Amino acid sequence: MRSLNILVADDNDDGKIILERFLKRAGHAPTFVSDGKACVEKALAGDFDVLLLDMNMPVLTGWDAAQQIRVRKTYSELPIIAFTAYAMQGDREKCLDAGCSDYLSKPINFAELSALLAKYSDR
Repeated sequence: MRSLNILVADDNDDGKIILERFLKRAGHAPTFVSDGKACVEKALAGDFDVLLLDMNMPVLTGWDAAQQIRVRKTYSELPIIAFTAYAMQGDREKCLDAGCSDYLSKPINFAELSALLAKYSDR
């Protein structure tokens, strides 16, 4: 699996520390933002392979951030992996309808995250 430039949007400091350790150990280069507005700005200004997007963030929700990124044709193919504590029936579909490519529920299963990152590293 090749190294990926990953934008991680998460407002939980503990979650960011855990994700950073995992992603760096796996050989990836993560960049972190703490709210949805910063996520959109960074995603549109950067060259990222994958976006890990918490759906419940301040300033701009993950759903709104995904939609704002997707309306730009250049970013229509950017893999966006939603991760959220919302794990009820229909939440996965809501994330996919907002423009996310995949969905993970919290707490994150790192084997599932690894499989998704491997999927997108082959692109």
